[in-house]
Amino acid sequence: MLTEEKAMEALKQVYDPELNINIVDLGLVYEIKIEDGNVNVTMTLTAPGCPLTHAISANVQSVLLDFEGVENVDVDIVFTPPWNPSMMSEEAKRRMGFPY
Repeated sequence: MLTEEKAMEALKQVYDPELNINIVDLGLVYEIKIEDGNVNVTMTLTAPGCPLTHAISANVQSVLLDFEGVENVDVDIVFTPPWNPSMMSEEAKRRMGFPY
């Protein structure tokens, strides 16, 4: 059965192709709601107008649809609050050369 924790762990398989860092460590995933086989992921991107929005959303859906009992995955891309580098994990900051 999918839990929020398992979903977050699974989403570490989804990478921002431009930065080559997963979306969880980048701090892009804001919320995951799971109810009756439906999963809603609220997330952002590092920049509005990202040309890879569709690809990243499709990867999120693909990873979560692999779980037994998940029938539908909706990905809501939001820009409030806006993403900033302070949202990254220490590992992501280290890889990008930011102080942590």
